[in-house]
Formats: sequence, C-alpha cells, structure tokens
Amino acid sequence: MITHTNYTVEPWTLRECGLNLDVLPQSESVFALSNGHVGWRGNLDEGEPHGLPGTYLNGVHELHPLPYAEAGYGYPESGQTVINVTNGKIFRLLVDDEPFDLRYGRVSAHERTLDLRAGVLRRTCDWVSPAGRTVRVRSTRLVSFTQRAVAAVRYEVEAIDGDVRLVVQSELMANEQLPSTSGDPRAAVALESPLQAEEHFAAGVRLRLVHCTRRSGLRVGAAADHDVSGPESTRTSSESGDDVGRVTVTAHLAHGETLTVDKYVAHGWSSTRSLPGVRDQVDAALAQARGTGWDGLVAEQRAYLDDFWARADVEVEGDEEIQQAVRFALFHVLQAGARAEERAIPAKGLTGSGYDGHSFWDSETFVLPLLTYTAPGAVEQALRWRHSTLPAARDRAAQLGLEGAAFPWRTIEGSECSAYWPAGTAAFHVNADIADAAVRYVAATGDEDFERGVALELLVETARLWRSLGHHDHHGVFHVDGVTGPDEYSAAQDDNTYTNLMAQANLHHAADVVERHPARATELGVDDEESAAWRDAADSMHVPYDKELGVHEQHAGFTRHKMWDFAGTEPGHYPLMLHYPYFDLYRKQVVKQADLVLAMFLRGEKFDAAQKARNFAYYEPLTVRDSSLSACVQAVIAAEVGHLRLAYDYTVEAALLDLEDRENNTRDGVHIASLAGTWLALVCGFGGMRHRGDRLEFTPKLPERLRRLAFKVHIFGRRIGVEIRSAAVTYTLLEGDPVVLWHCGEEVELSAGSPEKRALPKWTVRPAPAQPPGREPSHDRSPRV
Repeated sequence: MITHTNYTVEPWTLRECGLNLDVLPQSESVFALSNGHVGWRGNLDEGEPHGLPGTYLNGVHELHPLPYAEAGYGYPESGQTVINVTNGKIFRLLVDDEPFDLRYGRVSAHERTLDLRAGVLRRTCDWVSPAGRTVRVRSTRLVSFTQRAVAAVRYEVEAIDGDVRLVVQSELMANEQLPSTSGDPRAAVALESPLQAEEHFAAGVRLRLVHCTRRSGLRVGAAADHDVSGPESTRTSSESGDDVGRVTVTAHLAHGETLTVDKYVAHGWSSTRSLPGVRDQVDAALAQARGTGWDGLVAEQRAYLDDFWARADVEVEGDEEIQQAVRFALFHVLQAGARAEERAIPAKGLTGSGYDGHSFWDSETFVLPLLTYTAPGAVEQALRWRHSTLPAARDRAAQLGLEGAAFPWRTIEGSECSAYWPAGTAAFHVNADIADAAVRYVAATGDEDFERGVALELLVETARLWRSLGHHDHHGVFHVDGVTGPDEYSAAQDDNTYTNLMAQANLHHAADVVERHPARATELGVDDEESAAWRDAADSMHVPYDKELGVHEQHAGFTRHKMWDFAGTEPGHYPLMLHYPYFDLYRKQVVKQADLVLAMFLRGEKFDAAQKARNFAYYEPLTVRDSSLSACVQAVIAAEVGHLRLAYDYTVEAALLDLEDRENNTRDGVHIASLAGTWLALVCGFGGMRHRGDRLEFTPKLPERLRRLAFKVHIFGRRIGVEIRSAAVTYTLLEGDPVVLWHCGEEVELSAGSPEKRALPKWTVRPAPAQPPGREPSHDRSPRV
C-alpha cells in the first residue's frame, strides 16, 4: 500500500520519508510528472530498482493484432498500446567504483517530495557505500508546462565524510526491459523492444537518439544537453549507440564539495516528418530550454501553477487528508491535459501504461467538466482531438451500417481497438458523452468560433448516429436497442436510460446549433427535415420506468431480472468480472458502476426529487463499485438526496483511490477520472453546483466532518468564489462583469467587491440505504502521519 507511515499528510506536498521498495511501483505513479504531451514516471534517478520504467509521449503507440477465437464482422483487427519511449531521466552514479544502488550499502536518509505548487519532484538521499563512504544525492525534476517538449533535472552529489571519486553517467536509453504484465485486463500489453534505431549522436555534452516504431510507423526523437559544475578536476565525455546515449562526468570531490549536473531533455515525435525533421524538432526545443536555463524553467513552472491554483484551488477544513488529496487530484488532472494539444487524455494520463494507454468516454464525462471550469483551454484541445478523429468515426459508423459517426469506446489514435463487442462498440453512449462535453464547454466559455467550427460538426454527426441507431415503434415511441451503458455488467440491452437521456440531449442540442449556424449546417448537408427528425426522436425518446416499484429502470426489463446472490459472493471475488462469466452478470441485477445514478447527475432535470431518492435507494444495494468511476457519482447524488455521511464516505473513497491504492493497480498509473471525480464530489456534491445553459446553480450542503469548503469556478468569462460554512455560504465575484447565479432556487446577483452571503437551508438527513455485503465504503483510514 502507498499509505505507508512513510507518507505524510501535508496540504501542498506529497512527501515520502524513507524508502519502501514494496510500494516502489505505486510511488512511481503518484510521483509521476507530465504536461499532457510528455510523461515521466517517478522512477529513481539511477534507473534501478524500479517497478515499471516509464517515459511516454501522448499519442505514441505500437500496434498489435487482436486475436479472436472466432472472427466476426466489424471486430477491430488491430490493438494499440502505449510504449515506453526514450528515457532521459537516468543518472548512474559510481562512488569510489561502487555503484550507487539502494539495494546495497546503507541508506541513512531518503526523502522524495512532490511539490504541487512548484510542479517539481525533489529527492534527497544519504547513502553509505559498502566501502563506508557517505554521499548525499539531491535531485529536482520537472516536466515543463510552458515548454511542451521539455523536461529537466538538476542532479547534485555532495561528499559528506571525506574525499571521494565520482563518476556520473547521464543517459538517454531506448528499449528498456519492462516487467511482465499480470493477467488483469486493466494492465497493459507488454511490447518488447518496440523502437528501431535510425540515428544516434553524441558530441561534447549533447546527445540525441532517433527511432521509429516497428508497426505503427511513428518517428520518435529525444535529445539532451547538460550544464556541469564542480571542482577543477571535473571532466566530461560522451558516446552513443543505437539505443543509448551517454555523457560521463568524472570528478574528485573534497569533503563538503558538490558536483552539479543540470540536464535538459527534449522529446518529439511525428507520423509524417522525416528523420531530419524530427531531429531538428528536438534540437530546437532543446535550444530553447538551454536558453531559458534551469532557474528560468523552475520560475516558469511556478508562475504557470500560481495562475492555475488561483483559478482552481479547493480548500477543505476539517479533513487534512482530503485537503491533500483534492490538490493532488487537481495537479494530476492538470498534468494529464494541460499541453495535450489535440491529443487524447488517457485514462491513466501519462503516469503509467495501464489500460494500454487508451482514452475512454470517462475523459469527456469526468475529466473535461473539471477542466471546463478551471482550465478551459485544455478542454478545447481535447475536443479538437475528437474532432480530428471524425474520419475514423465516420468509417466505423459506415462499417456498422449506421449514419454519422461512431466514436470508439477505447483508443489512442481514433480507431476502435476494443476486442470485446459488448463492452466496446455497443457502448454507443460515448458519442453523446462527447457531444455533452462540447455543449458544456461552449456554454461555459461562449466560444462561438469553436461552436461553429468544431462543436457543430460533432453534434451533427452524433445526432445522425442516434437517428439511425434508434427507431420508432408503432406507437411513435423512439427506442435505442442493443446498447451498453456505463454499467459494463449489463451489456447489449434495450433502452439503457442513461444512453437514451444523453442521446436525447445530443439530438436537441444538434437541432439547436444548426439553427444558430444555418450556413455551416448547409455545408454539412443538414436541412430542415433532418433537424426536425432529430427533435422528433428526442421528444419521443423512451425512458424505462417501473410503475410498480416506482423507480426508473437502468434499461428496459432490468428490474425483472433475478437479483445477484450478493450474500453468497466471497469478498475475494471482487471485481466480479475476474471471477464470474459475463453472461451470468448480464442477466442479473448487479451494477458494476453508477449508471442510472449517473443519468440523475448529468440529466438531473429529467427526474424530480422524489424519483431521485427512490432511484438511489433502489440501485445503491445493487452497485458493487468494481469501477473507479462509481464512487464519485454516488457521492454527488447521495449528497443531493440527503445522505451526507454516505456522500462523504464515497468522496473519501474517490479521493484516496490512488494514495491508498484501493484497487491494487496504482502501479500501472493513477486513475485520472477518479481523481477528477474528487472535484466533482466536493463541488457538485457538497457545493451542489449544476450548470445548464446560461444558468449556474448551487445547492450547498456541508457534511458534519467539514468546517469549511471553498472553491472557485471560471465560467461565463467570470471567476466566482464559493465559500461554504456550517450555517451559510458566501458567493464572491473575483473577476469579470456582474453575473446572476442561483442559490437553492433564489436568484443572486454578484458584483465585484460585493460578496453575497446566504443561509444554508436545514436539510433532512435520510437514513442511508445499504450497499451489497462487504462493499460498503470504508470508514477506516490507513495510518499515515
């Protein structure tokens, strides 16, 4: 567990005091640095020991065949897997000919600190060699937010107890040996030596390697340069081969002297540029980094993050762990998308190879809402990436006999690569999720150019899909059959409520946007008849409801299915998908993750308060949370219907998912959507924030564990602060023109310099429904300092 007592609870840092090799793979994930384009796992500087070496470039992947026992029409033929590209983090150190290796000699002190305000990972280690010589190694590492292709390290070695001879080897290394993967389908497919050498270069203290992937044909380059300072005895040399470039620094340090090596690394890739083009690309980025210098890069990083925290910080008083966790979450979500720039936001970000580096629907549904209100530029770029994949989505729809565009359930480059139809292609809701994210972004930012140029086409093509996928019955009711909703334990069912309601909104918004931009709509071949057909389908959309039970059905017929035998399920048999056949899950009332409950969050206006309470009470005992995407959604709706203690427990579960390694797979990378869900649980759950069109609403409720919750949102060109205490909430316009918002149904006009304070209503605290036996949210906290 990452929650060893070595890990302290602090508001702005994640600090590890001491080194526990048992949780080294997990620590590499939580200490990972990224900017959305380049990702460096938090591996030790010396490269070994390691759990999972990782250097990633967003979009760089290798292809592999997808094997099927029986072939079928429409099955994707090729899988995509993120690969470990050239590693520029490595510093080998020899101390009087003894390799610096924490498995040998004696570590008298070791500390790593992820500074969430500075955006750097710091490390200090006091090591006594087997021969008895003591050195202090300090390193500071960053992946730049301001210079997209650049990462850098300051590496220092100090002689502590006498003179010492040092050799430091700073390397670029390709095709590192990776550990074998487990049988868990959530882990990555290992690809051995995916990079073919094209060029290597070493001169002075500069290095460069250029490779090409074997199957996907992507060209990858990395270059490094160094500043070295030490005693007069310091000497440097360099060499390179196909898969390694090395600068060697030798020095003789007297007691108290320090050798410092500043390393600048530039990464780049292209599917189209020539070898000289990629070479020049990384050399240019490296030149810019050298011109900025180490101190300049550190200063730029801090300034970037100061601006982000001014717009995005969430303050929590009453629970120090949640305060640390929500800032950790915000930092990692920012890292995943800040500089992705028309690339996907993978489920693990660039912190590990879990899920093969794929992006799923949860990017649009969990991650982009947070970024819409804190870093909207990242949302625009993520949606432009989806737009760039429209050709592949149109081809996929045509292959399936449908109109419009069918976006993939999981992908890296835009084509579907899920080998399992029921939990892949049948999850058509991804198309409505993309449309929802585009509508939300435009409503929050007022970006009309984006609406006309990108959002409109996304909405049109997804609306066409829904109109062709669904059908009217003889009563005129519109149905969407044979689809899979967010709950992957109920696959290929008719009229999934979440899917139908999201498709309904998709169709309405598409019809609205073509009315606002008729010329552009005409260019896309949309006429009045087509947009009218969209409205007709939306207006007659079927929403399954069990009148006898008084609840909405997750899909048509769900409530007549046999109940899963929860009492007979052993605790060690979760997640169920790893221990039971899917066919048995599909025909029982058991829910992997919030599905109908998610519909009540995103399409809350379609349910009244009583329906929400009954629905939540019905589905809560069926939901096993075998997905990291569930707890945060359950927290939001639990808070809305009055189960504040349960909502808080689910918030804790989402917030500490990676810091406590609750799913035992943090080693493969952090869960970006669940981290974003921490923000959703606090802001949309306890803050009660709902944004629909031009209306921003808050219905705040503070759980008894907290004394204060404060957050900011950037919306309508304004920055609004919300501060919730036990008896009242204060709304403050921090930036922008006066704006109207709604507090518990009451209109509130905000002006700069005039905070508005409102009382919190008295809420009825309802008895919380039960969960499946053994699946209750944990009340226990691991014993961190």
